[in-house]
Amino acid sequence: MPFLGQDWRSPGQNWVKTADGWTRFLNANESGYLSERSGYCRKEGYEKENIFNSINCDVAAKKRKKDQLNSKTRIQYFHQEKWIYVHKGSTKERHGYCTLGEAFNRLDFSSAILDSRRFNYVVRLLELIAKSQLTSLSGIAQKNYMNILGKVVQKVLEDQQNIRLIKELLQTLYTSLCTLVQSVGKSVLVGNINMWVHRMETILHWQQQLNSIQITRPAFKGLTFTDLPLCLQLNIMQRLTDGRDIVSLGQVTPSLHVLSEDRLLWKKLCHYHFTDRQIRKRLILSDKGHLDWKKMYFKLVRCYPRKEQYGDTLQLCRHCHILSWKGTEHPCTANNPESCSVSLSPQDFINLFRF
Repeated sequence: MPFLGQDWRSPGQNWVKTADGWTRFLNANESGYLSERSGYCRKEGYEKENIFNSINCDVAAKKRKKDQLNSKTRIQYFHQEKWIYVHKGSTKERHGYCTLGEAFNRLDFSSAILDSRRFNYVVRLLELIAKSQLTSLSGIAQKNYMNILGKVVQKVLEDQQNIRLIKELLQTLYTSLCTLVQSVGKSVLVGNINMWVHRMETILHWQQQLNSIQITRPAFKGLTFTDLPLCLQLNIMQRLTDGRDIVSLGQVTPSLHVLSEDRLLWKKLCHYHFTDRQIRKRLILSDKGHLDWKKMYFKLVRCYPRKEQYGDTLQLCRHCHILSWKGTEHPCTANNPESCSVSLSPQDFINLFRF
């Protein structure tokens, strides 16, 4: 700090007196130094900006890689695991992760309908859901339900088998949707009303396609069913589990009609589907004083559910509570997993998810 009255301007510096006071001009050395310093600062700022951008790029690349890995993991998890854990008891865990819709999405019904041993099981399950469980399905599960149903109809149109079974399923579903759509303000169907109306129109189209099926007689001219001995024809008839199939078969030829009226045939069918107690409550006598087993069968069908038998069913492991198709591997810790499996009927499957 200069003393009072001391000239504070250093020698060798360029000072010029102006109206505002003294102004100093930089010499060549000082000007070059500042220019060099300014360039260094700009360079340093540029390098920092590059480093910052590089870090952002690295972070973004890592995030994309992580998202891609998680996406692949989720897809593999969904497609590889064909089982679902069913928690015992009504808990938050069960409500969150063990719903009917989640089970329907995870148990690979699309592949099951291609297996003749599982086809009737899946169709019966679709029918039970159509009767009372549509509102229990999530939006994705409802969409999956319609996709599977479309594959079932397509399979029947190609194979020309189980036509009546699918007709009954479509009629049940259409009736349920009519009830739910008409009371749309009170129902809990997921999705826009127009979407469900469109699905109902699709069901009507499927019904028309099934009604227009013309079963062609095979070109094979070898041995036919009617060429077999009568005892073998009757033996085959006794293996039919639906009385309507027996009646339809009896309409083919007069000889088959005689076989379809066999009392022993209908007696075995009644005892196959119903208990002795149920039969005793619905006794019907013919004009000759004998039990009319044919009329009794159709009366019993209206009063009691028929016995259901399937080639393959869903199974629940009593040890680890995992639900899967037979033969599907799951992480069971039991020494003998097969001994822990219990077969479930379609109704038992539905009951697992009722609270």
